[in-house]
Amino acid sequence: MKKTTFLFTILVGFLFIFSSCLKDLDTVPLDDREVTAADVFNQPGAYQQILAKLYAGLAVSGQEGPAGNADISGIDEGFGQYLRGFWYHQVLSTDESVIGWDDQTIKDFVYQQWTSTDVFIAAFYYRVFYQIAAANEYIRETTDAKLDERGVTGALRAEVEAYRTEARFLRALSYWHALDVFGNVPFVTEEDAVGAFLPEQIMRPDLFSYIESELLEIIPLMAPARAANYYGRADRAAAWMLLAKLYLNAEVYTGQQKYTECLTYCKEIINAGYTLEPEFKHLFNADNFLSTNEIIFRVPYHGINTRTFGGTTFIIKAATGGGMTPLEYGIDGGWGGTRTSPQIVNLYNANDPRRLFFTEGQTLEIENLGDFTNGYATIKFNNLKRDGTPGSSLEYVDTDFPMFRLGDVYLMYAEAVLRGGSGGDLNTAIGYINALRERAWGTADGNISEINLNFILDERARELFWEGHRRTDLVRFGKFAGSTGYVWAWKGNSKDGLEVDVKYNLFPIPAADINANPNLEQNQGY
Repeated sequence: MKKTTFLFTILVGFLFIFSSCLKDLDTVPLDDREVTAADVFNQPGAYQQILAKLYAGLAVSGQEGPAGNADISGIDEGFGQYLRGFWYHQVLSTDESVIGWDDQTIKDFVYQQWTSTDVFIAAFYYRVFYQIAAANEYIRETTDAKLDERGVTGALRAEVEAYRTEARFLRALSYWHALDVFGNVPFVTEEDAVGAFLPEQIMRPDLFSYIESELLEIIPLMAPARAANYYGRADRAAAWMLLAKLYLNAEVYTGQQKYTECLTYCKEIINAGYTLEPEFKHLFNADNFLSTNEIIFRVPYHGINTRTFGGTTFIIKAATGGGMTPLEYGIDGGWGGTRTSPQIVNLYNANDPRRLFFTEGQTLEIENLGDFTNGYATIKFNNLKRDGTPGSSLEYVDTDFPMFRLGDVYLMYAEAVLRGGSGGDLNTAIGYINALRERAWGTADGNISEINLNFILDERARELFWEGHRRTDLVRFGKFAGSTGYVWAWKGNSKDGLEVDVKYNLFPIPAADINANPNLEQNQGY
């Protein structure tokens, strides 16, 4: 579908009540006329519109954009946007980024000193479960029985059945984020009745099994990989990718290795016809909607039709400040917040074209966290098209966020081989790594002839910098929290870095939800 019309059609008259303390993870449709779900779904166009709302939940923060009629309350809409919250947890908590702002507890991500009352953690938690609740309602209202009751037949029924599998994928995606970030969480599906009740807590291995079974069940029902007119939507390859990510981290989630299964689904993706985008930088600019050969699943943006203070507008504007000229990055101004650590900068060879930092007037070392000129600025993402002209707006960007892409698949394949997964080949793995490096260099100058796990962790940092993978990677490699032997600038609230308690490998369940629901047990140490 057209980028500017399908995914972000905001449904009018179908808002979700969402408990401020998440006592009820399900939803009740409501507007001033007390419209019911049945009223809404009796409109044939509603099936597509509400699915669009599910996708939009990853990209925007409410019904009006960039602010107004928010999906969740209690926090600024920009801070409470899904992708921005995901980025805080996956990037800002690692060696990939520091931030100079003093907004509430934002620096606690950098220090790894957060608590169960942190407002930013609560906002992302609520956002994740809002998505799950909305998906549950869609799935509940699109059963065969419901469609029979409404007389939905023919082409519309076939479409709705396809939409339903996409809603199940989106729910699985959010449950994976909950599994990875929070661990043992409240659990509700479409099988639970709508109404006030206190959800039971599901243990991490059981949630892993649920997500796995959901994905395995819907894969045959989803559109084939690289299906036509599926821009920005989830097809079979997106489900393969989520399964591969789940299996790569299975030992963290369940204590059981699943590297062979990871390889199985990496190969499904590789064999589906995806190829590397020839120019690395084109994956992160204003017309990266053209990169359909590599990007498997994305969160689409458009500066006029998809406006938010989160998403890639946040990623690009927060990284612009100091002596940088905003127009050179396709924006009207910078927010002077995020930079990277010297530990990340030092992972790159000086000749690596993926070393996308602004250094003029910036210091490598970060003596003063609040000074934007301390730390190299990042210019990986921008709002410029391939021809150098800006996107449709200077205020809000057009740049899609590549949540899943082929470059990651190549790296997962190599790691799974090194960790002993069956069905892979070391020489093939080295070939995939060299394909990434040749794409970056434009020559074979950066090619390697052998790899090990330490190299893979570093190469993932170089290739996937700021794309939302680093925290999960560091946890899997035992480098994030606890006695890791690895620290970085301002970890532990120390300029040179300190080791922190192992409890920080998981974020806490918000204290408000623990207090509201006696069925929940807090993560250890919080």
